[in-house]
Amino acid sequence: MRKLAILALGAAILVAANAGATTLERMTLRQIASASAFVVRARCVGVSSRWENGEIWTFSRFGTIENWKGALPAEFTVRMIGGRVGEIESVVSDVPRFAPGEEAVLFLVPTVEGDYAVTAWVEGTFRVVRDTTDHAFVTQESAAELVFNPATRSFEARGIRRMPLAAFHRLFDRAAKVHSARASTGVHAPQPKGGP
Repeated sequence: MRKLAILALGAAILVAANAGATTLERMTLRQIASASAFVVRARCVGVSSRWENGEIWTFSRFGTIENWKGALPAEFTVRMIGGRVGEIESVVSDVPRFAPGEEAVLFLVPTVEGDYAVTAWVEGTFRVVRDTTDHAFVTQESAAELVFNPATRSFEARGIRRMPLAAFHRLFDRAAKVHSARASTGVHAPQPKGGP
């Protein structure tokens, strides 16, 4: 009996180790920008959750502050899977959640339902926070997540952290410009050194 328990424990550890080794490659800012139809700086004005087609969905309403790519209306809704309805909560890993009053830069794609989804979920979510002097800084929602770097054979936390909003806007403009140049010419444009 004891031998069986030890074998079961060993199998569980092996399965857990293999499951933990599965990683996805992080998208660059250029990739997120090119995959998004809209990029907007916005403020959350309300959040609600409801059942739809057998799943719980959370709907966050935003007021547009500034359109960076495309033109969204003055108010729009972002739908994300998961949320809480009554006593039932559905939690999905890497899905961003928003609160009224929160400001963010969002990379979005339209949905067939007529609202919007965040591109690459936490990777396309950039929270805007202000310090005591009202200077705005941007942090990518996924910046704290560990990603495997094959070059160093180690896990690293990467992403944009506490970058001034104006600097992040310039970085986005540069990434979008490189994508536009590639798309219009069909030729790879030279990449800026240390680019996004």
